[in-house]
Amino acid sequence: MTNFDANRLSRIADWMQRYVDERKYAGNSLLVKHKGSEVFFNACGKRSVEDDLDFQRDTVVRIYSMTKPITTVALMMLAERGLFHLDAQLSEFLPEFSKMQALIPGAARLDHTEDAPTPTLHQLLTHTSGFSYPFNPGVLPLAMDEQDLMFKPDQGLLADRVRDLAALPLAFQPGTRWEYSVGIDVIGRVIEVVSGQTLDQFFATEILEPLGMKDIGFSVQKGAGDRFASLYTPLAGDAMALNSAQTGAETLRLVDQAKGSPFENATTFSGGGGLVGTIDDYSRFAEMLRNRGQGAGHRILGPKTVDYMMRNHLPGDIASMGPQSFAEQPMEGTGFGLGGAVVINPGRTRVPGSLGDFGWGGMASTYFWIDRVNDLTTVFFTQLSPSSSYPSRAELKALVLGALIE
Repeated sequence: MTNFDANRLSRIADWMQRYVDERKYAGNSLLVKHKGSEVFFNACGKRSVEDDLDFQRDTVVRIYSMTKPITTVALMMLAERGLFHLDAQLSEFLPEFSKMQALIPGAARLDHTEDAPTPTLHQLLTHTSGFSYPFNPGVLPLAMDEQDLMFKPDQGLLADRVRDLAALPLAFQPGTRWEYSVGIDVIGRVIEVVSGQTLDQFFATEILEPLGMKDIGFSVQKGAGDRFASLYTPLAGDAMALNSAQTGAETLRLVDQAKGSPFENATTFSGGGGLVGTIDDYSRFAEMLRNRGQGAGHRILGPKTVDYMMRNHLPGDIASMGPQSFAEQPMEGTGFGLGGAVVINPGRTRVPGSLGDFGWGGMASTYFWIDRVNDLTTVFFTQLSPSSSYPSRAELKALVLGALIE
C-alpha cells in the first residue's frame, strides 16, 4: 500500500456513505487492487432497504452491461482458435440477417428504408452495426420498445429474440455511426452457433470456472438466498425508459427484489446484460484483463489479443461518430475497443485518468475500469437504475486516483 495515501483512501468510504445518507444509493461496495493486491475495500448501506439487510462483500448484484466485456472475451477466445475473423458478416452464422435494410437518414417511419450490407462481427462489437436499444431515441428504438425487445432474463430462448431483431431494419448504415446497442446480445448467439453450446454453458466452462468466479451466472446461484440485492430507481415510471424519464418523489423506489426476480430463473441468456454476481467475482475477471489474459493459473486469452481489445477501434473518439444514444460517461476523448471504452485523450474526458484506461458500466450504476499505466483495477457495485442518475463514475475516478501518490 506504499503507493496509496491512507487518509486519501478514507475519503472514498466517506463518499460512499454520503451517497447512502442522501438516499441516492441504498448501498454500495468498492474494491481496488494495485498490482494484483487489494488496497481498498468498503461496503456500506443496504442491499435490501425493505428487509433491512446490509450491502456486503458477498452481495449478488445485476451487472447488466458489464456482461458485455465477458461476452466479448468469449468471442475472442473462439477467434483465437481460427474459427472466423472479425470482418465476417453476421449472416455467415445467422442466415436471418442475410438481407438487411437500414432506415434512411431522417426516416419518420419503420418502412422508410434502403438496402444495407449485413454488419460484421467487428461492427457488432464496437456498436457501429446499426442496431440500437429500446431506450435510445429514434424510430427503431420505438419499434423495439413496442415489442419489448430488450433481452430481459425472462424472455425465452436467445435464438428466438435474435430472430425477432432480424425482422427489423437497422437504425443506420453499418459503420457510419456509433450507437449503443444489443449487438453484443447478437454476438452471444454467434458464440452459441460457433461453439455448439448455450451461452451459459460456454461462459461456465471456458471463463467462469477457470477464473474461480463461483457466484456469477445468468441466474442467481442456488443457495444464495437473500444475498441478492434489491434494485431501485429514482424515476416515477420504468427504470429503463430513458426517453420519457420522470423523477419521482421517492429516490429509492423498489423495482426488483429477491424471491420473485426474473434473475432467479433466467430463460434468456443476454450477452449484453444478463449476468448477476459478486464484486470479488468481477474483480477476478478484471484482473485477468489487467494481466493480459492470465488469471487464477489459467490463460483465457493471449496477451496480444487483450492488447488488441484495449485499443481504440474507432476512427476517433465516440463523440466524433454522431452518437444519439444513452451515455453513461463522457464520449469526448473516449474511444471504444472490444467490450469497453478506451481513454484516448484523458484531458478531453474531463475526468482524471490514464491514457488507455479500459472499462465499462451497467444500467444499475455498477462500473469497472482497468488502468494499466498504474496497474490498477477498480470495481464499484450498487443497484440503482438508470446509471445516468448521478455522476458517481467521474467522482469515483477522481477519488481513487487522488489517493494514488507516487
